[in-house]
Amino acid sequence: MSRARRQIIGVCLGGFLIAPGLPLSSHKRRHSSLDHSTCCTRMRYPVAEVQPLPVTLPKTLPKVQSADPKVSRLNLDRQTTRQSAAKEAFELCWKSYRSLAWGADELAPLSGSPKNMLGGWGATLIDNLDTLWIMGMHDEFKKAVAAVANIKFEYAKCPEINTHDVNVHLLGGLLAAFDLSADQKLLEKSIELGDMLYAAFDTPNRMPVIHWNANKAAHREEQLAEESVLGAELGSFILEFTRLSQITGDPKYFDAAQRVMELFDKKQDATKLAGLWPVSVNAKEELFDDDTFTLGAEASSLYKSLPRAYALLGGKVPMYRKMYENATFTATSHNIFRPMNPEGKEVLLSGTVRVTTTENGNSQTHLESQMQYRSCFAGLTDGCIWAHRVIPLGIMPEAFDVVPCASEINCPWSEWLWKQEVWKKANSLEPEPNPTLKVVNFIKEHRLPKGFIGISDTAYNLRPEAIESMFTLYRISGREDLLDAAWDMFQAMQSATQTKNGNAAIVGVTDKGGELTLKDSMDSMWMSQTLKYFYLMFSSPDMISLDEFVFNAGGHPLKRPKTS
Repeated sequence: MSRARRQIIGVCLGGFLIAPGLPLSSHKRRHSSLDHSTCCTRMRYPVAEVQPLPVTLPKTLPKVQSADPKVSRLNLDRQTTRQSAAKEAFELCWKSYRSLAWGADELAPLSGSPKNMLGGWGATLIDNLDTLWIMGMHDEFKKAVAAVANIKFEYAKCPEINTHDVNVHLLGGLLAAFDLSADQKLLEKSIELGDMLYAAFDTPNRMPVIHWNANKAAHREEQLAEESVLGAELGSFILEFTRLSQITGDPKYFDAAQRVMELFDKKQDATKLAGLWPVSVNAKEELFDDDTFTLGAEASSLYKSLPRAYALLGGKVPMYRKMYENATFTATSHNIFRPMNPEGKEVLLSGTVRVTTTENGNSQTHLESQMQYRSCFAGLTDGCIWAHRVIPLGIMPEAFDVVPCASEINCPWSEWLWKQEVWKKANSLEPEPNPTLKVVNFIKEHRLPKGFIGISDTAYNLRPEAIESMFTLYRISGREDLLDAAWDMFQAMQSATQTKNGNAAIVGVTDKGGELTLKDSMDSMWMSQTLKYFYLMFSSPDMISLDEFVFNAGGHPLKRPKTS
């Protein structure tokens, strides 16, 4: 295994295989006054025996953050203005949301209108409770908590909700805000929402319904686990459900999520690419026989959850470490590659692997060297910084294709090979190959940086994965160059996306400045994750220490229980 691959493993594992204490909580289970008749009545398929939280002695796990605080605090004073800039960007967005879309899931920043995309329960409101607290906006926090206390989760403005998204963004947001503030109203709302999500596990095999129909639930109609669902959606409840059990002392939530993860553990070595789970799985029949494997958009939250669950549980459930180490080993062998680039940068990116069966019955893997923005979470920090910098706008697109190096050690730049691969990629998108295609004109027309052979999705949707990766690596290593790289990234994003009412997603990052087109969209993750990570990047390293918290897939810090 090459040094570069080992470094990726070190960053990923070093960041989260850490040492919390006992998961015992002094908080008692509080019963909400909310009527759960719409979702939480008698279980059709009750659990015969609920699996308790582990109570064995915790393992001694290494510290995460840089051992030398002087390294981490070097030039900290210089970061004050940068931290203030991130907070000011958040304040503008929050003020616009409060005045134009209060209580809605999102604000459309160009039209100034509210949008409901996730049940209509105020996703931006709940998603940003912990951000308000972290940024010291306590008056706004109190107002937001008061509004959240009046949300009726039994009434959904959308007939179908995605339980994965509700769990990651809403339950995660409530739990993080409670962990930070100890406000009992947030605990009560966490229990209400947790009970509603728990009802989605009431299926014959206890696999949760991901696309959950609120109207059917209201009429007590049975819903079954689906035959086609993203594996990441199915396997991403463990952090939030574990934390809810730790806080309340009720093990039913942990039990529900743990049963799902035990299935993933059982299937890990039986997939077509042993070690990784396919993008799509059949939850109803418990089949993991799809042939596509990625760390990107369709899978990122699953792989994020594994080492963090290990940490949140104090190392007392070793299967999570085993699952993550096995997944990392396979990914570094098959998905992660070095891209050919004119600067000769020794960076790594992640692609998608497809597995086919040959005529003689053997399996054959094929790497599609397309990098997705969401793959940046996997410790590919320097590769993502490079991809941002080579775009004149300073922002990496949602998905792009490059030429993978034949060797990670020696990868000289070849202008001829690059143009040849551009020609192949361009023709692969057409019904018939065009032998007269002029590559130079194609590169100019599509504004391809050297090294890029295609950009399949030119958008930037205000995603956090690049700054998330930079923040994590900085807290682990104390690398001071990451502070300037993060500041450059923040300035580029602000310059391109800021509008009167906040920030808007970009249609095409390759457009020239005067031609830049924005979408009427500001996903709540811009404030709850992207701006939060920028703020924490420029904060004192002891603010939301990675030795005290784990972040869920929605960017919400969940408290690691301490030893009593």
